[in-house]
Amino acid sequence: MSLVTFDAARRRWLLSTPRTSYVVGLKDDDTPVCLHWGPRLSADQAAALPEPAAFMGSSFDESGTGEELLTEAGARFGAASLQIRFPGGDTGIEWRYTGHTIDAGHLTLRLRDRVHPAEVTLHYRLRPDTDVIERWTEIAAEAPVTLLRCDSAAWNPPPLPGYRLSHATGGWAAENTLRRAEPPVGETVLTSRRGITSHQANPWLMIDAGEATEEHGEVWSAALAWSGSWRITVARTPGGRLSWTGGFGHEGLTWQGAAWTTPVFAGLYSTGGYGAASRTWHHYVNEHVRPAARETRPVLYNSWEAVGFEVGEESQKRLAALAARAGAEVFVMDDAWFGGRTSDRAGLGDWWPNPERFPGGLTPLIEEVHRLGMRFGLWAEPEMVNPDSDLYRAHPDWVIHQPGRERTELRHQLFLDFSRPEVADWAHKWLHRLVSEHAIDFLKWDCNRTFTQADPGEMWAGHVRAVYSILDRLRADHPHLRVEACSGGGGRTDLGMMARTDQVWTSDNADAADRLSIQHGFTQIYPAGAMAAWVTDSPNPLTGRRTSLAYRFHVAMAGVLGLGGDLLNWSEQELDEAAALVGMYKDIRDVVQHGELRRLRGAVQYTLGDRVVVLAYKGPAAFGAPGVPLRLSGLDPDARYRDEDTGAVHHGVLLTARGLIPPFPHDDYASALIRLRKEQL
Repeated sequence: MSLVTFDAARRRWLLSTPRTSYVVGLKDDDTPVCLHWGPRLSADQAAALPEPAAFMGSSFDESGTGEELLTEAGARFGAASLQIRFPGGDTGIEWRYTGHTIDAGHLTLRLRDRVHPAEVTLHYRLRPDTDVIERWTEIAAEAPVTLLRCDSAAWNPPPLPGYRLSHATGGWAAENTLRRAEPPVGETVLTSRRGITSHQANPWLMIDAGEATEEHGEVWSAALAWSGSWRITVARTPGGRLSWTGGFGHEGLTWQGAAWTTPVFAGLYSTGGYGAASRTWHHYVNEHVRPAARETRPVLYNSWEAVGFEVGEESQKRLAALAARAGAEVFVMDDAWFGGRTSDRAGLGDWWPNPERFPGGLTPLIEEVHRLGMRFGLWAEPEMVNPDSDLYRAHPDWVIHQPGRERTELRHQLFLDFSRPEVADWAHKWLHRLVSEHAIDFLKWDCNRTFTQADPGEMWAGHVRAVYSILDRLRADHPHLRVEACSGGGGRTDLGMMARTDQVWTSDNADAADRLSIQHGFTQIYPAGAMAAWVTDSPNPLTGRRTSLAYRFHVAMAGVLGLGGDLLNWSEQELDEAAALVGMYKDIRDVVQHGELRRLRGAVQYTLGDRVVVLAYKGPAAFGAPGVPLRLSGLDPDARYRDEDTGAVHHGVLLTARGLIPPFPHDDYASALIRLRKEQL
């Protein structure tokens, strides 16, 4: 069956993924509406779908239910996907269908306004290996218009007996906290007004009828590929329907112009519960979003928590030697290597090696790192400037500000305006020169504040697009370069940034117990192979919690393992144990980074080929509390699985039906690593 087929008689399009179908049709007035989003349909079944229901409410009710992009025209009173102002003050779009194009899995629906010379093109893109449907919108007007809102898409699941909304909230050092609750009748707005994706919310959601579990039930989900301000509005009507619309920007922004293209707002339907929805997202992100997802991410060491701003060539060399001994494959020097950067009050913007700390430049350190058998990485914060810097003294007008008002500093720094071509060009040139003149393999791109005093116009989108362009050009010019996205931890975790980076620094909070919640929320949409996680010191510098080295490692092993502690103060025993645990991770990391992830009760399971890896965790427990068997998932019930460490053989059906007791040590915050291999019969 073709990915997209057109029924000319009924004016509807059937979009077919491996397991699902999406049907969009035109009403009599050419309004595009969703007729079906759910189980896979044949062409005959799609043709049998009822025509869009006519509006039957009173004059006080609203129409617009099921529309693919809700406008302000007519009796529509919900959250508009598209708010447009034409010269003279006319508003809204009255749809007139002008044609469509089908190019393999890419459907474009072309519509115009019935009065004004403006065209709106709705895009749908499918791929044969995923149930994810990508959607975005293009607007083209013959004369400049004012745009107040331009969402990528509106999504409409079928009527359900009830609704439950899943999404992520949080804050700095507490990102990706999973929330599940019944949405109220009315509008629920998920948003960032900060110019970045934000720590406080993340641009994805899941909807179910209140009955789904990790392994069972229907789930509808969507995720936005955008790294700036965004808004998703979930609307639940008193009549029992639910839909949502989402895209870049937030309320109060206004753009002037004649053409726009929105970011992708992708969606999927799953019948296998939250877990199957997550695994579908993981496959999609790895196959169609991340640029080098099939590579196995190396173990890195980052020097920040060891030395902070007290960076110097000799201390970095000592740390590099210890990192190599522990098994690290990339050595990353963090903040304070440049300009007058001796604290967070100065130096940002002056991107050359500090001559006192690195009298011979970076080359001696890089050569030593290479001699130790590691690649070299560097931290940078390209979008920022300190007022105490040569760059700011030369170009005070380059920052985001409002003339005549005091410039708001956060972390003693200001935001450079990359929507100005000369500022973005300056940033690309110094980054290109830095990578070209040094053997830099890895770049940690940080962003440690949000927008303030920003003009409510093109800058909000223009800055983000400039960041994308710089990263795209850097990767094209330096194919070997690998990039980690960071924004004070997880403030830029989204599909737009993942399309240009190799991993995400998940949170500045590396406390292992806290990380379990953060990582649980992260993996709802994003794959383990993109989730950077460090092993740091005990007691944890942020929380003061004490945990064993093995526990810290087992939590960080659930993603892309890194080391971030002060190795200069680790004992010989700790260094030896760390090296052994790093070696264990290298044995399992292909399974973790590329396998199918299943979230179990108190554990995560990864399956790749004939190997199964389980990382299990136990918090503080009452004395005498019985051990609860851990039931695995997704195994072959007729197969046998051998424990690679103990040699014990387990039947697949018993591992899933009865489970096993993890071999936890007798400690609070205990953990266990279980490695199983499916035996060939």
